[in-house]
Amino acid sequence: MNTKFLFVIATGLVLNTVGANAQATDCATTASIAYEHAKVKNYDAAEEPLWKVRKECPTYSVATYQFGKKLLEAKYKKASGTEKSTLANEKIALWKERFQYFPGKTKIGDMHSNIGQLMYDNKIGTKESQFAEFEKAWTEDKENVDNPKNVYTYFSLLVDLHGESKKELQDVFDLYDEVIEKIENEESKKAEKISTLTEKEEAGTVLTSKEKKSLKRSTIILSNYSKVKAGVNQKLGELADCKNLIPLYNGQFEAKKTDVNWLKGAAGRMSSKECTEDPLFFKLVEALHKSDPSAKTAYYLGLLALKDKKTTTALKYFNQSAELETKSSDKAKVYFKIGEVMKKQGSKGKARSYYRKALKQKPSMGICYLRIAGMVASSANGCGADVFSKRAVYWLAENYARRAAKVDPSLKSTANKYAANYRAKAPTKTDIFNNPGITSVSVGCWIGETVKVPKL
Repeated sequence: MNTKFLFVIATGLVLNTVGANAQATDCATTASIAYEHAKVKNYDAAEEPLWKVRKECPTYSVATYQFGKKLLEAKYKKASGTEKSTLANEKIALWKERFQYFPGKTKIGDMHSNIGQLMYDNKIGTKESQFAEFEKAWTEDKENVDNPKNVYTYFSLLVDLHGESKKELQDVFDLYDEVIEKIENEESKKAEKISTLTEKEEAGTVLTSKEKKSLKRSTIILSNYSKVKAGVNQKLGELADCKNLIPLYNGQFEAKKTDVNWLKGAAGRMSSKECTEDPLFFKLVEALHKSDPSAKTAYYLGLLALKDKKTTTALKYFNQSAELETKSSDKAKVYFKIGEVMKKQGSKGKARSYYRKALKQKPSMGICYLRIAGMVASSANGCGADVFSKRAVYWLAENYARRAAKVDPSLKSTANKYAANYRAKAPTKTDIFNNPGITSVSVGCWIGETVKVPKL
């Protein structure tokens, strides 16, 4: 081969290598400048080098897209009108580029639900196209659809599309079940964390700064999910009332009476909406128990027995249901129902035991704490040894009521009112002063707990 020709090839390879190295160095330098400005939120200085890296070195680092998102969000918060819509489209484009170059570091559920929310907030595209983004996020990566607002918008769009005769009512019911399950799972996670840290505080342990932040963040998220759940139920509104459910399921019954999934959904919805007085509910339960005897059918049979005032039979079915049930939130519902029956019978100790079982399965079930608080307060005279210890029982009742408010934001107002009422009946600062040396009070009878004397 010609020596001159070989020299030309070698020279070209060297120049290409030098060029590639120079580009890599330029990417690193520019990225370093952009990232340093972005870290301190100096987005005006970060913007030009950041977009240069994004354009010329798109695969350099996922940090380009992370900082780019923060930069656009900062501008988006200050924008209005058409500028906001333009920035929304830029944010959508950035999401898609990130997925293109870093699919392994981009969560499908997070990306598509946020794109759908941006489209919805800024009236980009049709309702169908907005809904499609949420649908993709939900069906492919539900775990990472974790923004409460996004969950609500997804359901809200489906209800609107049903109102325009573009989606079936059954689709609305099916998604409602999934959304409520998702919300309740998230609520339970946060409520469990709140309960653990609250108990630690009540025991006198000072929380670390990290634990305090975790408690605050969990409380905010739990509150947001509580609002979303209320919003979802309000959005569903009359669509799920008995007057709509009964004719819908009556019309579908003959064709669906051997469809176990349909029977479960129909019976479950009629139960949750308290449509159990209608003969259709018995037909559904009977058909379901025949096709697939389970925790659900045992629970429904318990409800029917309770309606007929056959309490012993009802408790037998409820306990069967609790043993068979595998889903935590549903098991909690059964335990709560048993607790309610026991409370009505005056068996406070047994009722508390079942309320606690319900809380173990679903830590966000604040109503259980409120029920225990009420039973404790009503037993003050019977469970205290003297005037001071009798009144001290109200501190314990107050603690339970406060805990209800912490784990279930929807009960906060009611629970705090009860707590204040119990506090008013508890020993005063003067009472504590007149009983020196008492740091805790052991409460007897069915309660069997010790309450610390608070610092007033």
